[in-house]
Amino acid sequence: QLQLVESGGGLVQPGGSLRLSCAASGFSLNRYDIGWFRQAPGKERERVSCISSSDGSTYYANSVKGRFTISRDNAKNTVYLQMLSLEPEDTAVYYCAALGPDCSSFRYTFGSWGQGTQVTVSS
Repeated sequence: QLQLVESGGGLVQPGGSLRLSCAASGFSLNRYDIGWFRQAPGKERERVSCISSSDGSTYYANSVKGRFTISRDNAKNTVYLQMLSLEPEDTAVYYCAALGPDCSSFRYTFGSWGQGTQVTVSS
């Protein structure tokens, strides 16, 4: 079973930054397209970013484009989400998941959701 563990969240002031990590166990992340998702209270889970396993191409939701950067370190079997210029609207629980069939035609995720990591942007 694909198991991913998110970490790196916290409380940050508006304009601040955080780097989230998504670590895999039991399988190689580089075989999958990996997405970051978030869910704010009372809202549906949304995909914010994705990185391709084939060519490293990336996808960003309009709401985070220019502020978030997704990357992967295959040696560490980890995917990162660097978040800059954070806004209160970014407050959510952030999750990562292996998804299919690929970033550009996302339809499903593999395995169950993890616990996520809480990001709170507040002064």
